[in-house]
Amino acid sequence: MIRVKNIEKSFGELKVLKGIDLEVQSGEIVSIVGPSGAGKTTLLQIMGTLSRPDAGQVWIGETEAGRLDDRRLAAFRNREIGFVFQFHHLLPEFTALENVCIPGFIARMTRKAAEKRASELLEYLKLSDRKDHKPSELSGGEKQRVAVARALMNKPAVILADEPSGNLDSENQRELHRLFLRLRDELHQTFVIVTHDTDLARLSDRVITMRDGMIQPT
Repeated sequence: MIRVKNIEKSFGELKVLKGIDLEVQSGEIVSIVGPSGAGKTTLLQIMGTLSRPDAGQVWIGETEAGRLDDRRLAAFRNREIGFVFQFHHLLPEFTALENVCIPGFIARMTRKAAEKRASELLEYLKLSDRKDHKPSELSGGEKQRVAVARALMNKPAVILADEPSGNLDSENQRELHRLFLRLRDELHQTFVIVTHDTDLARLSDRVITMRDGMIQPT
């Protein structure tokens, strides 16, 4: 599903990633843990094609991301990768339904098709009664579930999540954890999650520990 090979990345004189090799299988939940500054988020951004490595290769399915120009890479990212962030990044002027539709609109879905898909996702995530509410009218847990629905909009190969439960209270953290497991079990969704949440990591199929820009041996 995802393969990264010998990934290196520096910012100025600081070498953040020092030759990372990692494979993630389809339908797997993989958590990446480690201290702040270990390179976790940088690796996730490179896996998500938001940043290009200085060296190495990123494969998603049969596509090597480094071979795509910026325009084709943006289209590939929109189609194949979903993102969930700690602070939701929902657009405040749009309703939950409209926020979920956005990746579909970018992919040039018709409004009717996008709204149908978004409505189905919100129903699946038990948010049908909140679809016409704007983010300011939603709880923290509801916002994060809307963000998950948005990530699922284009039926991506993988969802990449950066501290997805970091801004939630304990009950909403547990609800999000159950949701990820449900999406894996029912939709065979693949997840790569950067987290400091030990409970979420413990529920994952596999835990990768990073330190000083390298993956630590198990």
